[in-house]
Formats: sequence, C-alpha cells, structure tokens
Amino acid sequence: MGGVPSFPEGMPLARPRFRDPSAIGREIERIVSSEVLTNGPTVQRLEERAAAYLGVQHCVAVASCTAGLTLVLRAAGVSGDVIVPSFTFAATAHAVAWNGLRPVFADIEPDTLTLSPKAVDATVGVRVSAILATHLYGAPCDVEGLDEVARRNGIALYFDAAHAFGARHGDAMVGGFGAAEVFSLTPTKTLIAGEGGIIATNDDLLAERCRMGRNYGNPGDYDCRFVGLNARMSELHAVLALASFDDLEERIARRNQLAGSYRSALGSIPGIEFPVVRDDDRSTYKDLTILVDEGTFGLTAERLAGALAAEGVETRRYYYPPVHRMQAYRSVAAGVDLPVTDDAADAALSLPLWTDMTEAHVERMAETIHRIRTHVGVPSG
Repeated sequence: MGGVPSFPEGMPLARPRFRDPSAIGREIERIVSSEVLTNGPTVQRLEERAAAYLGVQHCVAVASCTAGLTLVLRAAGVSGDVIVPSFTFAATAHAVAWNGLRPVFADIEPDTLTLSPKAVDATVGVRVSAILATHLYGAPCDVEGLDEVARRNGIALYFDAAHAFGARHGDAMVGGFGAAEVFSLTPTKTLIAGEGGIIATNDDLLAERCRMGRNYGNPGDYDCRFVGLNARMSELHAVLALASFDDLEERIARRNQLAGSYRSALGSIPGIEFPVVRDDDRSTYKDLTILVDEGTFGLTAERLAGALAAEGVETRRYYYPPVHRMQAYRSVAAGVDLPVTDDAADAALSLPLWTDMTEAHVERMAETIHRIRTHVGVPSG
C-alpha cells in the first residue's frame, strides 16, 4: 500500500522453538559418538513416550508422515478404492496412489472443512475398501460419524493426523481413532523432529507389520515378507522430537490463546470467518486459517495474500488448488464435483502463528488487514 510495510522485520508463517538447544547438541554428540545412528534406543524411547502421551498401544516412528500413511495402507493390505478429502495436503492422496490404489474424492463439511460423513456415505462404491480422513489444521474431524459410515459399509477407517499431535476429541487424544492415525513431525507441526512421522495404532499385527515395513519389509532375516520402504527415523531426528516434548502442552496452550486473540481481533471485520472447532475438541492450531468472502471483504484470499506479502507477512493458501484440481489427479478426478471443497479452497488463507508471537503481533496483523480492506474502498465498519 506504499510507505513502510507493517512488518519491516518480516512476519514468518511459522517459527519452530526448542526450549534448550544446547541440550539437544549434547545429546546429538552422544549419539554420534555411540555410532548407532538408526535402529537405536532413542527412537524406541520416542515411540514409548508418544504411545504413553497418546494413550495407544503402539507408536511406530517413521521418516515422514507420507511414508507412514503409505506403509499403513500397504501393511493393512488395503485394495481397490480409498475415499479421501480433496481439501487436504497432497500427501493424503499420494499415499493412496503410491500403493496402486485409486483415491476417490468426497466433499467436506462447510463449517469444519473436514471430510463429511454424509458425502462419504454417498460416495461408497463396491470397490471402496477404506476411508482416509484428515484432521484439518489440527482440529479433529467427525470421528464418530465417519466410524459409523465405515462400520455400516464394512470398510476400514484411517486418519491422516499430520496436523494433530496433541489434539483432543472430547476427553480422548487424537491417535487412537480408526485402525491407525499418522502424525507429521516437520518444523511447522507441534511435535518437531525436523523430518519424521509417527504411526499410532491399537492393532498389534498392524504395528508389527509397520515396523517391518519401515525396514523394507525385512523382519531381520533379509527374507522380506512384503514390499516395504526404507522409512526408518534416525536417532538424530528422534532427539529433536524428544526435546520437543518438553514444553509441548505449553506450546499447544499458547497456540490456542493466540488463536482466540486472532478470533477477537479479526471477528469484527466483515467478510472474515474461521473454520469451526467443535466445543468439546482441542485443536493444535497447526494453522490459523481464515475464510475470506470476496463479496463482503472486497478482496479474494489470493489478493489479500498478495497485499499481506507487500506488508512483510508470510501466508499460505492451504489448500489451493484442492487435490482433485491438481494436474497429478486429472485422470482419476475427471467429472468430480465438490462444491464445498472448491469454495473453501478459494476462500482459505493461513496466517502466521507461532508460540513466541505476542498479542501485539496479532493486533498489528488485524490492523494491517483492516487497512488493506479500507484501501480497496470498502468501509471498515
């Protein structure tokens, strides 16, 4: 808008934090000196700590959430078609496609933007053997509704929980729903390993096969039982994840406080709304996302993102384009009609959110968005 930008120092979308980086350095030095860099005790400690925190029987640490999703579907022997949302990161569908399965896209709920049980029920066909739903932006989806559809149709239910380590549905931690849930540990997430993922399940056999599968499907005798992957998490990444546990609850609580501040600061701006987090649920707020109504706000989400960039603010359009509109999925998504997904993809814009942000940052963000709206000739009231 001309002049000095609102954030001349820059306003990043995310900023990972560790309480004691020097302790991490000492632990990494210890591991390097031990000469055990994979298949070691640090990964096992992480798995045990994650399982205790999530309240599940098994956690299997893997190289990434994508690898974990791919392994779960392979280890479970899923065949045919898998119903997925399109309003999600591409990895949800990629895991299906890499297994030689066909992703079948279903629409989302207009309030939570998570996979709609009603839409899933209408999409189930004779080739569908599983549902792979996503807990979006860190908020749980309708697990009971999806479970009811899965049970009634005799199909399996899995969750891409990439955003949701530390989320709760009612009194239950996300992690124990469906046959398995898979978390991401990348730098924008709540539990951070740099790169990595965690498979959570209460299924003994599935956990055993995922452990085998992350090591090529080799149980130890080099006679691979099935076609697996090299999806091991290194000891070094496990060090970061264990350190990230130290103040995990504190950081999730702070993210929820900041999300509340954002809602208060932006709630009075016409044309700005937020995806719904159900009253009994806790989101991790991996992303703080707004929905921009062009007709009321005066700008599209795309143009608002451009205006914020000029003010030094980093944003993301999670998720545009939706997966069914991506070039990679044209062959399987021809003729797919997902009106709620398309509307959400046009409207959604994720704003900066990180633990060390202050209410002053949020207020300055709100003032900037107010000024942008006024600048395009829309009254601020």
